[in-house]
Parts: sequence; structure tokens; C-alpha cells
Amino acid sequence: MTSFSPALTFAFEIRARVTEPLGIARRGEVTEFTPIVGGTVEGPRLRGTVLAGGGDWSGTNDEVCRLYARYLIQAEDGAVIDIVNRGFYRPSPGSPGQDDGGLAVASPGLYFRTSPVFRTDAPAHRWLAETVFVGLAHDEDDVIAIRMYAVE
Repeated sequence: MTSFSPALTFAFEIRARVTEPLGIARRGEVTEFTPIVGGTVEGPRLRGTVLAGGGDWSGTNDEVCRLYARYLIQAEDGAVIDIVNRGFYRPSPGSPGQDDGGLAVASPGLYFRTSPVFRTDAPAHRWLAETVFVGLAHDEDDVIAIRMYAVE
């Protein structure tokens, strides 16, 4: 039997600008909505802007935060791309700068990963809807930066 290990190829980075979250307290869990107010998309496979109007819903329980974000990207050519991005962040027991699996992380001691799904009717960007991605994310003040890697 032949062994197969997938490879990750950097495609682009999303830098979504956010405002203060709106909190909703629940028994045993904190739920928040964080509005997305704009941003940029830069990389070898995609360039454009993050459109205002989306948001990130999160639920935190026992140091694990579950994320569900939905927003729109407008590519340089004008095409509109819908993204649904689910993920987690939690403290990571790995060494500084490494997560549990040995991948480099942007924020030492924090596992912050996403699994985005894209939709668009633009033929030039159909590849987004036909590719599995992994996002490595970190916070920078009022920006959530997510480096998107295509699974090859």
C-alpha cells in the first residue's frame, strides 16, 4: 500500500477588520457576535477586499472557543465570493511557536485553526469552491488574520 500525505500550499491571507464584540452570556458558555467591517485579501492565488456586513459568532466553554464566521470577499476582478469559516481556538500545550502537530503558529501557545468553505458563480474563482483549505489564524488588535492553505 502506498502512503499518501497531503501537502499544504499557501494561497492567500485574509485580514478581516472587526469591531468590538457584542456579548451574550449563557449558563456555562459565553456567546459573542463580532461584526466584520472590511479588510483585505492578498496572496499568490487571490487578491481583493473583505466587504463590510459579515460577522463572527463564537461560543466559549472551558477555554475552547468555537467559531462560525460568514462574510463576503470581492476579488480584484469584481467577483463576489461567499465564505463560511468554522474553527477553534484554544490554549496549546506545544512549545512556543509550535502547535501540537509541529506546525508554526502566529501566536505562540494558542491553537487557532479554521476550515473555510467558499461559494461563487464566477468561473475564474470556481477553484475556491472545489478546494479544501486550512486556515492558520491570529489576532492583531482590530484585525483577524487568516493565512489560507490549499490541501494538495
